[in-house]
Amino acid sequence: MTAMPDTSPTTVTAAALAIGDELLSGRTKDKNIAHLAEMLTASGIALEEVRIVPDDQDRIVEALNALRARYDYVFTSGGIGPTHDDITADAVAAAFGIGCDHDPDALELLGDHYAERGLEFTPARRRMARMPVGSRHIANPVSCAPGFITGNVHVMAGVPSVFQAMLDNVLPTLKTGVKMLSDKVSCPFGEGDIGDPLSAIAKAHPDVNIGSYPRFSGQGFSTEIVIRGHDLTAISAARLDVEAMLERLTGDTHPSPA
Repeated sequence: MTAMPDTSPTTVTAAALAIGDELLSGRTKDKNIAHLAEMLTASGIALEEVRIVPDDQDRIVEALNALRARYDYVFTSGGIGPTHDDITADAVAAAFGIGCDHDPDALELLGDHYAERGLEFTPARRRMARMPVGSRHIANPVSCAPGFITGNVHVMAGVPSVFQAMLDNVLPTLKTGVKMLSDKVSCPFGEGDIGDPLSAIAKAHPDVNIGSYPRFSGQGFSTEIVIRGHDLTAISAARLDVEAMLERLTGDTHPSPA
């Protein structure tokens, strides 16, 4: 008997690891995670976990090893600059158990870049050419210093404009799964009114994810109900049940303030 091909939807997963003391202290507000989530979702890759760790090699290694074993892709931001606390390259190398050294192609790229600008190629600037041995470059069209790919870990800058430019170069190289679809229903009731019937609808439609997001107008609460899934028919079926629930509630009661 000939085996039938597997036609089930493919799920591709990812995690993000943001690195830097400044993120944890609040001195810097992270903008990269939201951008990454938006771009991955649009590409059919599910961002399933996000961690933020300080500039501590052991903490970075611990997080990297946990994430890279669990997800198809890991994306890091921060810690690949020219200063002493930019230790991401060393941490990635330690996580993979390989050496970290100046990459010859990166040295040439950066050397030419600073020569063109009439600037000295200092030891600090040379640090930006260090990466785990055998890594592949991620092009940086903004400031030249490349990111790198080691295994399934994509290491990118923390500066948002550079992170975004690097991600634009990475995305076309990634495998993708079925894209997440969504629909939303505006609900004039607060979550307290819809909690029980919405839970019943969620149980009746296990192939979709139903989320409720409260809104406050200054006078009362309302809710936006978002239905997500990979199959439009399943989303439409859940939406019909949500709309029927709202019709029943409208006939039974008036929206409560909470």
